[in-house]
Amino acid sequence: MATAPGLSKTWTFFEGNWHEGNLPIFGVRTHAAWLCSMVFDGARAFEGVTPDLDLHCARVNDSAKKLYLKPVVSAETWIQLAREGIARFERDSALYIRPMYWAEKDGPWIQAHDPESTRWCLSIYEAPLRKSNGFSVTRSPFRRPTIESMPVDAKAGCLYPNNARALFDAHARGFDNAVVCDMLGNVAELATSNIFMAKDGVVYTPVINGTFLAGITRQRVIKLLRDTGVTVIEKTLQYEDFQKADEIFSSGNYSKVVPVARIDDRALQPGPLYTKARALYWEFAHS
Repeated sequence: MATAPGLSKTWTFFEGNWHEGNLPIFGVRTHAAWLCSMVFDGARAFEGVTPDLDLHCARVNDSAKKLYLKPVVSAETWIQLAREGIARFERDSALYIRPMYWAEKDGPWIQAHDPESTRWCLSIYEAPLRKSNGFSVTRSPFRRPTIESMPVDAKAGCLYPNNARALFDAHARGFDNAVVCDMLGNVAELATSNIFMAKDGVVYTPVINGTFLAGITRQRVIKLLRDTGVTVIEKTLQYEDFQKADEIFSSGNYSKVVPVARIDDRALQPGPLYTKARALYWEFAHS
């Protein structure tokens, strides 16, 4: 099956075989397609390296448990399959590695799926890293849910439509991305990734409070900075803190470490702490 027009080169491992192109896995009666009983994760391969692949493969299994799916693939098997799939691309390709679990069948009460119907696949596709020339942000009117109302401790597909709402709203107002707050008005993250700011030589990032997924790349950046003597403080932050920041940057698996070039009508330049964080991450990824 050829890749559909507009889609990059894709290989997917499903039911024991590798398939090329946009494999039509979800049928109209698939529970995940109807009621979003699906989890995934996203690792990266670029320039021949796969930073933290083991952590991403372990996290998709943890996410499955939190959505009452059965994680039937070991992290070691995910890693082995990822290596096989990566070998189907040119060595210098920038790739997105996406392991997924989903429920195929309804349970007796329909909304709750049948855990025994859990299925899985591993999809790998070309996804060039975004250029690190910065992007603009503003505050979103949409909020992050609490763990009592949504599975914010899992990489669950049902969380992402709210992120999309934040992006559509930001784009309509002339911004690239949005700062999303929790239900109490504290900054949680961006619509697409975790967020950092720097002020007077100190790096700050929102403290983990059960409203957003603290990303693997976020944790890696914090450790790398602290290991080189940079003070990184996780604390409750207000939007106004970011408006007054010396620097703002993001961390996420899709784009890694990228600077914010404008918040509302205030322009920002990539600063020394962002530059250090990006350089440290690149050095780690290629070590």
